[in-house]
Amino acid sequence: MPIKQSAKKALRQTIKHTVRNVKILSDIKTTIKKIRRSIELKQDKKKIEEMIKSVQKMLDKAVKNKILKKNNGARKLSRLMAYLNKGNKPVEAK
Repeated sequence: MPIKQSAKKALRQTIKHTVRNVKILSDIKTTIKKIRRSIELKQDKKKIEEMIKSVQKMLDKAVKNKILKKNNGARKLSRLMAYLNKGNKPVEAK
């Protein structure tokens, strides 16, 4: 346990930031899973496109706030778009 006051504050901040970051990453993963499921079930294209816009916004904010690295966010979006364009066939990673 921290002894100094500044270390105690740093611990409180770290816990608060970790909770926030985990929530954001969880929301991103959940939304991506919903989109993939909608694509597999061949649901309404407009609804899927709206969900993709929302996940793109989430990814951009996560990258801006340094929750995700830049290429990680771009890769997630790229793979999602490739999945959409190919139907429901999974994209092979090289």
